[in-house]
Amino acid sequence: MNKNIVLCGVGGQGTVLASKLLAAAAMEREIPVMSAETIGMAQRGGSVFSHLRMGDDLYSPMIGSGSADVIIGFEPGETVRMLPYLKKGGHVIVSSRAIMPVTASLSKSSYSSETMLSYLKEQVKNLTIVDGDLACQQIGSPKVLNMVLLGAAAKTGELGVTLDEIKEVMKKRLAPKFHEKNLQALDWYQKN
Repeated sequence: MNKNIVLCGVGGQGTVLASKLLAAAAMEREIPVMSAETIGMAQRGGSVFSHLRMGDDLYSPMIGSGSADVIIGFEPGETVRMLPYLKKGGHVIVSSRAIMPVTASLSKSSYSSETMLSYLKEQVKNLTIVDGDLACQQIGSPKVLNMVLLGAAAKTGELGVTLDEIKEVMKKRLAPKFHEKNLQALDWYQKN
């Protein structure tokens, strides 16, 4: 069972942590994992994406066009940008909240999540749109969007690891003071 997962967003959203938790959950099950991150502009609100591959016979961490089983999009515009990686019938899980990229703000371009989400609705059969703002507000922390999206992605059954496995890895990797909010976030989509 091979799985190819792309995670994308902008700096500060927890994209890399989410990728590392998925990789760790796979390794706990002794599933071979390869990953690569592009985080050069992360501290300036720039694009961040991770390629995560699980399974046998992996020769490169990079995912080819049209071969991602899942795209987890922390930001709609970044998700649209990564859409060429999605395979036919693949799943996209995306937060509805747009964060204007640095390039758009510098050029004073218009940028709306509605436009990006409409495009995704037209292009992706298996699309899950998550109200990340509502989730973070209900949980009481703006820093749990990554866990909310992981929980929603786990519900698709396409990650190659289960929600419970992600929870166990999270408890091992994060300080105990962060467990309660992150567990709420992982379960939020299941309950709403």
